[in-house]
Amino acid sequence: MSKEELKIIFFGTPDFAVESLSRLVDGGYNVAAVVTMPDKPAGRGRQLQESDVKRYAVEHGLPVLQPVSLKDEAFIEELRSFNAQLFIVIAFRMLPEAVWQMPPLGTFNLHASLLPRYRGAAPINWAVMNGDSETGVTTFFLKHEIDTGDVIQQRSCPIGRHENVEDIHDRLMVMGADMVIETVDAIIAGTVKPIPQDQMLTTGQQPTPAPKIFKETCRIDWTRPAEQVYNHIRGLSPYPAAWASLMDETENIVTTLKIYKTGEPQPYGNSEHPVAGTILADRKTMRIACADGWIEILSLQQSGKKRMDTDAFLRGFTITPTMHF
Repeated sequence: MSKEELKIIFFGTPDFAVESLSRLVDGGYNVAAVVTMPDKPAGRGRQLQESDVKRYAVEHGLPVLQPVSLKDEAFIEELRSFNAQLFIVIAFRMLPEAVWQMPPLGTFNLHASLLPRYRGAAPINWAVMNGDSETGVTTFFLKHEIDTGDVIQQRSCPIGRHENVEDIHDRLMVMGADMVIETVDAIIAGTVKPIPQDQMLTTGQQPTPAPKIFKETCRIDWTRPAEQVYNHIRGLSPYPAAWASLMDETENIVTTLKIYKTGEPQPYGNSEHPVAGTILADRKTMRIACADGWIEILSLQQSGKKRMDTDAFLRGFTITPTMHF
């Protein structure tokens, strides 16, 4: 079977998936249809917004399916009518068995981690937040439980000390697209030899979870060691962004600040024993006390205002002795 004869249906939503879709289209692979999320209201006007994948698909004349329910019989029948031999899933919802078991060559997923590490919705964020020095991409065949299927291919890449989640996202997006093409070619050639994830775990090792990130997940806990705070902030930058509440005890005012970038953690001197959340600021710099050292804030955003460097923020916002995090 050639790549022109192999019918593919592509499932995806964000820009991370577009890179792989465009690589398939540009490479002459037969993408029969695209499945993506329904348009959603967004912004102040609550106007309907198309997903990144839908915009690309429409621009390139690909049929687009946007089911509200993936279990809807009409959707499943429409999907079946394409007679596709292979489904590819990237950054999409969990598929019901009736869908992922449909194509004769199977359904594979591109996941942005080195499975079985970081199973879940936010693998890139958690890898950086946990201070890992390495991550990667994996293709695997879908099974009942999320992110547990047999691994087809895997490739690793380093996480730089000063990189944030956006840096890693963009690198894995390109690396993942390369692997999607390699995986499709291997399936066409019949050379795929999937490996069960259980066989990839060492004795006593457990899969690492990467659950969805909520607002409370992003709150900065200054009582943690400075190294952990440093990783937490870069693992959420620039989106959804770590945040903290700045308290003014005298005026009884709470100001919410998103923190995007910090300097390297600096250990306390022998005579320093500040309370976590203590602020040391002058006209240009601001340092916050953590459990065992200082974190200097380099880039932040006050609620309702634009992101800015700390020196610009401090020109319009005065830190008083009664303020703390």
